[in-house]
Formats: sequence, C-alpha cells, structure tokens
Amino acid sequence: MRFALPALLAFAAATLGAPFATTGPRPVAPAPATPQETSPWALSSCPLGTLPDGDVCVHLGSPDDDIDAPVATNAHHERSGRWAVYDQIPRRPDRPSDYDAYRYPVPPGLAGGHSVVSGYDLDRPDESQRRGRKLHAVGHGGVDLPQAKGSPIQMEALEHQQGDADVVYVGPLFGNTVITRHTLREAGRLRDYLVLFGHLDATAPGVTQGVSLKQGDLVGTVGDTGSPELVHLHLEVRRVRDGVDVSKRLHLGPNQLLDNDVSVVCDPRNVLPLR
Repeated sequence: MRFALPALLAFAAATLGAPFATTGPRPVAPAPATPQETSPWALSSCPLGTLPDGDVCVHLGSPDDDIDAPVATNAHHERSGRWAVYDQIPRRPDRPSDYDAYRYPVPPGLAGGHSVVSGYDLDRPDESQRRGRKLHAVGHGGVDLPQAKGSPIQMEALEHQQGDADVVYVGPLFGNTVITRHTLREAGRLRDYLVLFGHLDATAPGVTQGVSLKQGDLVGTVGDTGSPELVHLHLEVRRVRDGVDVSKRLHLGPNQLLDNDVSVVCDPRNVLPLR
C-alpha cells in the first residue's frame, strides 16, 4: 500500500511533534491494520531524515540540506584487456532502486509498463558489468529506454533544478545526440549536470546549441542511429566537475565533455524526478 507524502508528513508531525527529532529512539511501529497492510513505520531500514513512502524512503528536508552523492572510484577490464580505473557516482541510498519509480523523457515502452531495458552498472564489479559481442564499451553509464521509432522525446526537469535546461551540443556522438546542461541545487549549493540523449532519429526543429528547453519541450524523436540492433533512447547523466565551464571545452569536440576531468558519470536515479 502506498501513502501520499503530504498525509505521511502530517502523520509524522502528529506522532513526533515539530520539528522532527533527529536523535533519540525511533518511534514504535503500530500494529498492521490487516495482515496485508503494513504501517509505513514498519520500514525500519529508512535512514534518519527520511520517512517511508510505500516501499521507498523519501527525504524530508530541502535541497539546501547537506545531502550529497559522493564520487567513488571503480574499475573494469576494457575489451582490449586494459584495466581501466574511473570515477563514477553511484545511486544514493535514499533514492529508490526501482527504475519504474522515476519519470523519463519517453513513456514506458515495455510490457507491464516498465521503462528500462538496460540500467546503470558502472558501480558494479567488473564481472557484473554489461558486455556484448557487438558492444564497443564495457559497462553502461546510463539507462536504455526502448520506444517506437519516431516517438517524441520531451524534456524532463531534474530534481531541484533551477531554471530551464540549456542545449550545449547537437550532433554525432552516440548516433544523433543532444546534450543539455541543468543547474541543480544540491547539498546547499549549485551544481551543473549534463544530460545526454543518444541514438535519436532526429532532433526537434529549433534545438540547437545555446537554446533553452523547459519542461515538456520537444528534444527530438527516438531512433536507432549508432545502434541498429535496438530502437531506443540512451539517457545518460553526468555531474560537471566543480569549476569547469563546459562551453569552453566544446571546441575540442563533444567527447571532451565525457572526459573524467570534465564530468563524472552518475547513476541517473540520483537526479531524475519521481513519478
């Protein structure tokens, strides 16, 4: 059973008093109303500063709170056999692991209302990362969203985004690609993120470098450019390194934006909006 967050907050305020206590014993879970219905307080695994919302933990504070997604180092064997060490940002523990808990630029395209055919795995051990005979890269730094060719891709604002997104690149990279820059308030400060839309059939009219896109604007259409085996949208999120101006790196080509010293690949679930 899922609980609406406003009602859950009211329940918590009545139970704990305001403001919420961050120290001391946790409240005792009331007995379930029926064998099939479990109180939200039964999810004792939720960390401090969060409350259970159905089967996920939802953060109670504001984007100014000291919540961060730290950079972690991982490594894998590339196809050449070289042992490659890289930085990446894994999913924060307060974010739902279920990919279907999030909104995406395209509607679910799999049976049962599921969205993702291949998820983020650069935080996993080498042997658990995606490999394939026809795949150039080892590991997957985004999510693959299957949909019919020509389906519209609409801009989705990220969690705690400030203002509209800016288009920083349009052209070949992962097939036809659009890259947008989003400014988020995170851990009490502003940070830039890049969102990569890959394998587009075509970009939307007027989507060029320098334009701004707001929630719901058309980015392009789903395709299979650079990926003839699967019609899908490759959605990748990267956090720009502090102090880096990505607009000054583009003269070296779009691959420069993906360099480890410019941006860090990030589990998209850290910043995608919840349904």
